[in-house]
Amino acid sequence: MRVTILTFGSLGDVQPYVALGLGLQATGHAVRLATHAPFETLVRSRGLDFFPVDGNPRGILETDAGSRWLDTGRNPLGFVRGLLQVIEPLMVTVMQQCMRACQDADAILVSLLGFYAGYHIAERMKVPLFLAYYLPVSPTRAFPSTVLWFDLPLGGPLNRFSHYLAGQLFWHPLRAPLNRVRQELLDLPPLPFWGIAREIFEERWPILYGYSPTVLPRPAEWGPRIHVTGYWFLDRSDEWQPPADLVDFLQAGPPPVSIGFGSMNTRDPEATTSLVLEAVARARQRAVLLTGWGGLTQADLPDEVFKIEAVPHDWLFPQVAAVVHHGGAGTTAAALWAGVPSVIIPFFADQPFWGWRVCKLGAAPRPIPRRRLTARRLADAIQAAVGDRDMRRRSALLGERIRSEHGVARAVEAFHQHAAALCGV
Repeated sequence: MRVTILTFGSLGDVQPYVALGLGLQATGHAVRLATHAPFETLVRSRGLDFFPVDGNPRGILETDAGSRWLDTGRNPLGFVRGLLQVIEPLMVTVMQQCMRACQDADAILVSLLGFYAGYHIAERMKVPLFLAYYLPVSPTRAFPSTVLWFDLPLGGPLNRFSHYLAGQLFWHPLRAPLNRVRQELLDLPPLPFWGIAREIFEERWPILYGYSPTVLPRPAEWGPRIHVTGYWFLDRSDEWQPPADLVDFLQAGPPPVSIGFGSMNTRDPEATTSLVLEAVARARQRAVLLTGWGGLTQADLPDEVFKIEAVPHDWLFPQVAAVVHHGGAGTTAAALWAGVPSVIIPFFADQPFWGWRVCKLGAAPRPIPRRRLTARRLADAIQAAVGDRDMRRRSALLGERIRSEHGVARAVEAFHQHAAALCGV
């Protein structure tokens, strides 16, 4: 089969789909991954076909609109409005590019953002659609929506309702522009009021959830088309070698704390860096600062702190005492896989949910929302993560279980199960 994968966003939105694509390719499928141009080298270096899609996510987050979007915090309406401002100018061009990427596909596999293009293209081309998400969107009584999460015991009925509410919150702001694209570009009829969210809830398509059932067990009420496979980890390249000065730093003292916020920019990275350095000093820890996309600056640092833009998590995290991060699904997964405690500083979207979940599992102290972050709070959380033996023990046990799950293999098995029925293969 020819499979096209559509995914948009940061590196954490691309790496899992490269891993999944490699799993599909290893079983004989021809796999093309359509995403942003900055990730072409990553995709092609792993032997997958690549198709470029407009949009530079790093550049977008560095704009005023991008900064305002990150500042929406736990305001779901603000988050959706910010998302619309970011994607609406690209909508027609990206849809055209995705159409070309999928022109010979026998099946289309989409990420959460990729769904907003892939759904319409699959309908136009009359090919099967597979949803491959790293966070759950299917209604359940077991837990609330990941994007409408509040630290309150809602109970089963309200938990389930929160998923329906989240689906409509994400659908209605996009309804008008998407219907214009459907009519003018794809010659498809407009979608009704309840739109595509209802079809997800009714399990019209197979859904592969790329997170760990150890972290968030699969609810019994979900139907047979919904699979929780385990994380889709992409091993680091065989050609990658760690910088010698970083190796020397790690060997020169006790395990440091890794601190980085990935693709999350801040309006004042200098102030954030100063806060982090003060917290590290208060906690009396060594640290590796991952400066990422601008959340931290390249400031001069004391001898106890090493800075680097990025390094493979599967190499670094097993060598640190704790991981301070933003709670993105990919970084959360990497820290859990490594078996070390997290300190989670959620910015927006699903990050507060994962911060809450890891805390409930005993692998992190209580998350600190970005707007409430202070040097003292961060220092206290780091000391708790490093010094709590029970937390370290629980983190290690979680790591052992997650490393045994083989998420890509389970996702490929689920794909084949449904492809046999939908595609006749």
